[in-house]
Amino acid sequence: MSLLSFTEARDTLLARARPVTGTELVGTLTAAGRVLAEPVRSGLNVPPMDNSSMDGYAVRCADVTATGTRLRVAQRIPAGSVGHALEPGTAARIFTGAPVPEGADAIVMQELTERDGDDVIINQVPRPGEWIRLLGEDIRDGAEILAAGTRLRAQESGLAASVGVPAVSVHRRLKVAIFFTGDELVMPGEPLHEGAIYNSNRFVLNALLTRMGCEVTDLGIVRDTLEDTRAALRSAAQGHDVIITSGGVSVGEEDHVKPAVEAEGSLDLWNIAIKPGKPLAYGSVGEAAFIGLPGNPVSTFVTFLLLVRPFLLRCQGVAEVLPRPLQLRADFDWLKPIRRREFLRVRVNAEGGLDLFPNQGSGVLTSTSWADGLAEVAPEVPIRRGEMVPYHAFSDLMD
Repeated sequence: MSLLSFTEARDTLLARARPVTGTELVGTLTAAGRVLAEPVRSGLNVPPMDNSSMDGYAVRCADVTATGTRLRVAQRIPAGSVGHALEPGTAARIFTGAPVPEGADAIVMQELTERDGDDVIINQVPRPGEWIRLLGEDIRDGAEILAAGTRLRAQESGLAASVGVPAVSVHRRLKVAIFFTGDELVMPGEPLHEGAIYNSNRFVLNALLTRMGCEVTDLGIVRDTLEDTRAALRSAAQGHDVIITSGGVSVGEEDHVKPAVEAEGSLDLWNIAIKPGKPLAYGSVGEAAFIGLPGNPVSTFVTFLLLVRPFLLRCQGVAEVLPRPLQLRADFDWLKPIRRREFLRVRVNAEGGLDLFPNQGSGVLTSTSWADGLAEVAPEVPIRRGEMVPYHAFSDLMD
């Protein structure tokens, strides 16, 4: 079986992703993590009027042509109140956020003034417009402030709230069913009999999917039989958009996922030119998309982040789904590259370079906890200490 390149596999998956249908209106206060189904437009100007960006004095520039100019303080304008027209030869005591009175064309910050009874002495000649935030300079009435397909973070929720939007239209949550194959798998707290291993992938996938805002149904560990695997697939296909499994996607006698999916739906089994994470299965069961991940813990983790996550984001309705790696300095040598694209577990050090975890095996889950990202190594391209390499931060891949 020929190897698919990483890019070919990712692009093929994305081409097959279908955004969920169905939307709901949710309060802006609880919308973080959801994906906009419709753009958000402002119904007002921000700021809604010319206002001061400093505590100080509102003046007419024509009245202050030299330092040391003395003006009578004729009014006081705190935030939330409105002053009256500024008369020539006077100043207005003004505070941050307060509307600029008619006639004033500059603000002098209070640090550049001296108060003398009812007068103020201006110690710097102001420029027209200085320290004034103009009406609508941030957002214009009617402007689109958030595009459809935006996954709302704290700052986007705040932006919507800042223009008075109480609720937003979002895509419904993606419904994902997961199960795990392997008679050797046991749960923490159960006796670890000879030949058994604890099912770490169950915890990893549950956490990753929950963090993405998916509605997760965990069907647990499925016995290594064709009949049980087929039954689990039929159950998972009911009412779910995506089915994800871990393990059993190879062609061994005890690997039943492949024949089970082929019997219940359709399947493509890919060998992808990446390390870790060579085998990946994609298909469908009923109306649900199917993705079969490898069983090795690091392979599951890395393949999910780099291939499955963009697919799920696209299914959620997100417009921009591809990660944007940074270019950081490798503080290590990697002199024996292979024909597959490699993703090495690395950590940013105090000098801004990348340190390499010493054991890059696909079963070494401690490497994922120690690391804070992945260094990408192109096929057959060695990395020498001091060279720049693409770095995928876990914080970006799990945001």
